[in-house]
Amino acid sequence: MFSTINDFLEAWKHESEATLKVFNNLTDESFNQKVTPDGRSIQQLSWHITLACVEMLRDGKLIEIIPEEFSSEPNTVKAFIFKYEKASSLVKEIIAANWTDQSLPEELPIYGDVWKKGSFLSSLIVHQAHHRGQMTVLMRQAGLKVPGVYGPSKEEWAEYGMPTQE
Repeated sequence: MFSTINDFLEAWKHESEATLKVFNNLTDESFNQKVTPDGRSIQQLSWHITLACVEMLRDGKLIEIIPEEFSSEPNTVKAFIFKYEKASSLVKEIIAANWTDQSLPEELPIYGDVWKKGSFLSSLIVHQAHHRGQMTVLMRQAGLKVPGVYGPSKEEWAEYGMPTQE
């Protein structure tokens, strides 16, 4: 749970950059990659991560409606990156403009439960990290380079001239 807006904004910056690192390693050809036939594809996960940013703002009562620019799912990596950057910036701007450090312990009815606003901010980040992790598995299956997010990836260990960590 976050206790200051600034701490959230710093974490959000890092997590947004990590998501962009993953998106920047995708290819349009990899969009259909799935673990199972009924699982989400890379494209579906990319859209879910992007759209969830604005959906959570709406569900957290920070915006009334989802902006029109998020009404259609992109079909290229470049378009996903553009929309994700917009969504990520919107999260940062809306949170900074509407909530204060003092408001973070306040409770918020959300998803049939009651969360503190500081916990809501944590969920924004953890939700994104969870689905980004799913994407990296699909990226490996699709033969794409996986970027390191919380440390070097397999490929990055080799780039550093070090043995791959097991």
